[in-house]
Amino acid sequence: MHLLKALFITLGTISLILGFVGIVVPGLPTTPFLLLTSVLYLKGSNSLYSKVVSNKLIGSYIVQYYNNKGMLIRQKIFAISLMSIMITFSCFLFIKTIPIKLLVIAIGIIGAIVMTFIVPTVKHKSKI
Repeated sequence: MHLLKALFITLGTISLILGFVGIVVPGLPTTPFLLLTSVLYLKGSNSLYSKVVSNKLIGSYIVQYYNNKGMLIRQKIFAISLMSIMITFSCFLFIKTIPIKLLVIAIGIIGAIVMTFIVPTVKHKSKI
């Protein structure tokens, strides 16, 4: 049982790191990694889960997603738009090699598909 908890904590930490990287790296989704982190920490360590959901930077984001059971359409549009703008800037201004440009664009498309079709859309914010 302790080994399983350690595995959840390790995977949660990796997911958390990827979530933070996704904040600054265009095309890498942030929301799925942060949500995965919270679930893995909940299974591995109540104290780590509490730290994540009470964190000033990401905690309210996770709690809001759980309370609303998804994202508002305007939140999705904003997220996909910002991701698209950052990918465009990165590909035209910073990334010089074609294969890397194509990889970043492909990851961005996958991120947009996940945001559009997999992340639930809610009509109203929860009153909770």
